[in-house]
Amino acid sequence: MLKRILATVLTLIMVLGMFAITGCGESTNSTNAYVVPETGFNMDEPVEITFTHTMGAKLQGVLDTYIAEFNKLYPNITITHQSAGGWGDINGQINTEIAGGTQPNIAYCYPDHVAMYNIAKSVVVLDNLIASDMKIGDTDEIIGLTDAQKADFIESYYNEGKVYGDDMMYTMPLNKSTEVLYYDKTFFDANGLKVPTSWDELWDVCKKIKEIDPDCYPLGYDAEDNWFITLCEQMETGYTSAKDGGQYLFNNDANKKFVKELREYYQKGYFTTQELYGSYTSNLFVETTDTRCYMCVGSSGGASYQMSNNDTTDGSFAFEVGVAPIPQANQNNRKVISQGPSLCILKGSNTTDQQILASWLFVKFLTTSIDFQAEFSMASGYMPVIKSAKENENYAAWLAKANGKEYLVAKCVQVGLDNEKDYFVSEAFNGSSTAREQVGSLMLKCLSAETDNVDKLINEAFEDAIAECEY
Repeated sequence: MLKRILATVLTLIMVLGMFAITGCGESTNSTNAYVVPETGFNMDEPVEITFTHTMGAKLQGVLDTYIAEFNKLYPNITITHQSAGGWGDINGQINTEIAGGTQPNIAYCYPDHVAMYNIAKSVVVLDNLIASDMKIGDTDEIIGLTDAQKADFIESYYNEGKVYGDDMMYTMPLNKSTEVLYYDKTFFDANGLKVPTSWDELWDVCKKIKEIDPDCYPLGYDAEDNWFITLCEQMETGYTSAKDGGQYLFNNDANKKFVKELREYYQKGYFTTQELYGSYTSNLFVETTDTRCYMCVGSSGGASYQMSNNDTTDGSFAFEVGVAPIPQANQNNRKVISQGPSLCILKGSNTTDQQILASWLFVKFLTTSIDFQAEFSMASGYMPVIKSAKENENYAAWLAKANGKEYLVAKCVQVGLDNEKDYFVSEAFNGSSTAREQVGSLMLKCLSAETDNVDKLINEAFEDAIAECEY
């Protein structure tokens, strides 16, 4: 409840603050794209911009290398960047900074963050920047994206910038992850098990694994909220919509049915989750001497934690890890969640056109540079957002080494790239983050609570979740 009260207070502060924040070169209507000034970008005028992200030291090293490359093109732009810690940290920090008028020019973001930032009309809408064919100074470079650059983006990643209900572009994708099915290939091969492609097949495999190792959890699934949202998308049963300012659609019989089925499988011991287990289920997956799991659905960006030498003292590999797409409810409607950071440009009453244009040019550079996208992918384990990243020789060689042991990260990236047409992102609005929290809590309650009346438990859990969303 305290968390909800704090969120409400923050929203109120931001709404009150929106009247003091005006967009440079555009109206205060957040559905209007930023208007590129007729003077364009001034290559002779020094400009300083700030960038807030969640990168650790390794990725910041890559970033610094490419800031230096960017400055060869634009020596008048000075970029200062800082890490805000984790995702919860950056969201809270930037919300506070927006309220105080000290927000960065560029920020790492997820769609839910952008929906919150936009309460104060703080997000620069990018459509006119993307479309601008205005030349930059005396160069042949244009401000916007060429047709070839736009076509190079993985479509689902690019379209994530337009999930806010008005078909306008608020963000650009930086690098992405998805969920994949990790499995103990050595164990599967030894026991003649088939990698499941559907949920029905998965439960059959869980039953067989439980017969082989009665004390195990055959499956670990890290994110309860992702599981609920993904099943809604795969089965087209309704989750949320950004229409009319936001709608909560998940309280329906079809969703209650699959939650009830998941409870039955949980009660049989077929799976556990991060919250139910108390830690990432990758810890169970790499375990070799105690209770373990033989399959794990987790982020492709966390592949290094699924490597089977994580549980060995000498660095050897206890088993070979297989990587596959997550199971599907309908092969004709294949869906898997897309996650990972995008970039948004923020503005306040003191932000200049020169800062907005400089921010855009840096965002454009990071998202369209083949070499940056390739090197950042290898360093982070996340997938590049442009197809041409594979043209980088080092990256192509790295992907060619993909295996289930020392090059497991490369294998995960390859599986992710091969299934990019399946990706989806839920629409974002003020309240969509609450919906995510509530369906995650709903799952935990329905899976594990002791009750003599399961239907009553599930009905009440759904009703409570909707009430919290609409509070």
